[in-house]
Amino acid sequence: MGQQTLSVGRPSAVDGDDAGANLRWFGVGASHDADSFAAGRAAAGEALNGRSARLLIVFSSESHDLPQLLGGIHERAGDAPVVGCSTAGEIATSGPGASSVVVAAIGGEGFACATAAATPASGRLRDAGADVASCLAAVGGKAHRVLLLLSDGLAGDQQEVVRGAYSVAGAAVPLVGGCAGDDLKMARTYQFHDGDVLQDAVVAAAIGSDMPFGIGVQHGWRKIGEPMLVTGSADNRVHTLDDQPALDVYLNRLGAPESVRNDAAAFTRFAMTHPLGLSRRSGEEVRFIADANFDDRSLGCIAAVPHGGLIWIMEGDSDSVLDATDAACRDALQAVEGNSALGFLAFDCIARRGVLGDDGIVSEVQRISEYAAGAPVAGFYTYGEIARTHGISGFHNQTLVVLALT
Repeated sequence: MGQQTLSVGRPSAVDGDDAGANLRWFGVGASHDADSFAAGRAAAGEALNGRSARLLIVFSSESHDLPQLLGGIHERAGDAPVVGCSTAGEIATSGPGASSVVVAAIGGEGFACATAAATPASGRLRDAGADVASCLAAVGGKAHRVLLLLSDGLAGDQQEVVRGAYSVAGAAVPLVGGCAGDDLKMARTYQFHDGDVLQDAVVAAAIGSDMPFGIGVQHGWRKIGEPMLVTGSADNRVHTLDDQPALDVYLNRLGAPESVRNDAAAFTRFAMTHPLGLSRRSGEEVRFIADANFDDRSLGCIAAVPHGGLIWIMEGDSDSVLDATDAACRDALQAVEGNSALGFLAFDCIARRGVLGDDGIVSEVQRISEYAAGAPVAGFYTYGEIARTHGISGFHNQTLVVLALT
């Protein structure tokens, strides 16, 4: 294992330290410019609108020249703290995007922010989660706090990141965020911390506020067919179901076409809309199937599927997925105690995008914007979602997580 690095960003100014501080605000900018430096500069400029930010959050396609992109952002943002990640698609007030960049900016009175990054994360995900959660101490004076986590979803069982962050944050601080994407290549993802482009990392932003946050979490999937017993698994790989090779059981249960039985990319696209549901006391937890091993006939998931667990194949349609969108937005708003939203951050699984299609994702972002009632919206399509508001579990797959800021 290489040298372990924890990078802690400079906390944003507290109230009174920034002569540009004014009413609290949340801004969003987006750019489809193919020139990476120009795209970063344009998106940051739109989000800032001449204001000084406490924090910038960047969601970008990995097709960009990412160091150049961050250079353009910093030209506009100065030394404001920055976190972000690569995506499997971007979300902005104007709608969903691909091969684009979206920048969200938080500023004004009543906000304080601090950031951290830990790498490498694989092999020490729990420690990495705990390391970055330490930045919460810098915003401890605020009445309301939330920890935003952005991680490499290909690095192992992401529930370990949540467990590590929870060990530091405790029950009173909610966790929210998502796993970086690479436009479904499933090869490597990137995380951003200030001017650095990282791999195999967890980055975090502690956001303190005088006003409450609201979080909504819904998925819209339903189980089909008979349950299966996990008779062989290790970490996030499922080797056997009902004592048969897991890949064969999965494909045969679904009557999968021949095209997905020996092509990795075709399998990933197929599996996006057919996740696994893991039986829990609180209901079903959805597991995103990221890959298939055609040699040992195993399935790879983004989070652990425990040996001895009971699972189902899940399915959804555009109606059930959009119903979940409505429910997540309502839940986020209900939690802010009647305050108006400054804006929404949305962490939406790429598999839900696969169900909705191009027209459906436009409808989904429009729905989110309607619940925001004119406030800006930013987010990205993820390889897994983080939302812990109670208990110690907080990693989700193929789910929509909405964070409302007030």
